[in-house]
Order: sequence, then structure tokens, then C-alpha cells
Amino acid sequence: MSRIGKLPIDIPEKVSVSIEGDFIVAKGPKGELKTEFKKFFVVELKDNKVFVTLKNKEDLADKKKMALWGLIRSLAANMIRGVNEGYKKVLEVEGIGYRVSLQGKKLVMSLGFSHPVEVEPPQGIEFKTEKNTITVSGIDKGLVGQVAANIRSLKKPEPYKGKGIRYQGEVIKIKAGKKAAATEM
Repeated sequence: MSRIGKLPIDIPEKVSVSIEGDFIVAKGPKGELKTEFKKFFVVELKDNKVFVTLKNKEDLADKKKMALWGLIRSLAANMIRGVNEGYKKVLEVEGIGYRVSLQGKKLVMSLGFSHPVEVEPPQGIEFKTEKNTITVSGIDKGLVGQVAANIRSLKKPEPYKGKGIRYQGEVIKIKAGKKAAATEM
């Protein structure tokens, strides 16, 4: 059996969850999210908990359906947590002359290119800046992670000086340059 899929999902007090056809809908203080589940799953609400089970017991031998069982349960749990608490990713911009600022809702970055790089937030995403850190926040875990990854891909950290955009707490292995390698021989 799927170890993740069979776990119940607790519903916090401020969140209401409903099942509308093939969709799970979660409403909370931060907003509303909706996700679809496959037809070979049964999603039930009992005692302020959400249970995801397989319709047929024969599907326990199918590895693909077992993996989807855990996925559907994780998506529902992330959705419930997102509408209650929200998600955020913090990025650090490191390098001489690299700057970050907000113009309205738009993120404007000076990353050593001949032009400033502007990033417009998708619906449901909010940017905050402080010194050279960018905070990407929202209620959809997947969207927050994707937007943060897109911003990081604009100027990935390079391995010689560590300049670029990195996640907070990310460790970059710094390589020795040509001069350091030549003196070791």
C-alpha cells in the first residue's frame, strides 16, 4: 500500500474542504484552491479529516496508481496548508552591482546585463524585497516554487566567485581558479 496515500489529512479550524465532482476545493483565510483527482480514487470527508482511497482493491498491484495515490494525497495536503498558512521561498542576490527593487508589484533586478530584468508576478504570487533578498510568497506551493526557480534561472550562481541568485541557505561549492591551481603544482 501507499504509505503516504493512506494517511488522513487533518483539516484546520479556519479551512473548509468540499468535494465537487472530480475536484477537491479548499477555502481558507488566504484564499481558495481547487485540484482534480483521477476517477479511480475516492475522496471522503469524515470527522474533520480527508481520506483518499482506491476504488478497486485490484489497483494495489498497479505501481502507477499507487504512486498517483500518494501524489493526490500530497497535493490535497499542500492545498489545505496553503490556504491556511501560505508558502514562501527566499532568494538571495549576491554580487557587486547586483540590485533588486520593486516597482509597484513588478520585480526589477540589475544583474550585470546591459538592461534591467523585470519580472511580473503571476496571479496569486507576491514579491517582497529587503536589501538583496527576494521573498516569493503565495498559497499554491507548486506556483511559488516555479516562480522562485524562474527567478533563480535568470542568473544562476557561478562556481568561481559565487555571484548570482541562490536560495536562502543554498551552499555553492567554490572552485579554485587558474592561479590557485597553478600554484599547487
